Amino acid sequence: MTYREAIEELETILRALETDAVDVDDLTTRVERSAELIRLCRHKLRHAEASLDRVFDTLDEEEETEEPADQEDDEEETDDEDDHDHLPGGPGRGW
Repeated sequence: MTYREAIEELETILRALETDAVDVDDLTTRVERSAELIRLCRHKLRHAEASLDRVFDTLDEEEETEEPADQEDDEEETDDEDDHDHLPGGPGRGW
C-alpha cells in the first residue's frame, strides 16, 4: 500500500466518524485499522527521511572534497592578475 492510499483510507474513516455513520460495533475495527494505517505512514515517512538524509550527506561530502580544488583555481587566477601589475598601465587595468 502506498502512502497516498493509506492517507486516503484514513480520510475516509475520519469522514465516516465525523458523520456518525459508524456503528458502535464497527468503531473498534475502524480505530484499529486507523492505527495500522498511521503506523504504515510513519514508517514510510521515516524511511523517506532517512533516504533524503543519505542523499544530502552524499552531497555534503562531495562539496567538501570539491572545495579545495575550487580554492586552488581562485588562487591561480589571482596570481595571474598580480603578474601583470608591473606592466604599463598599472594595476587593475584591463588588457
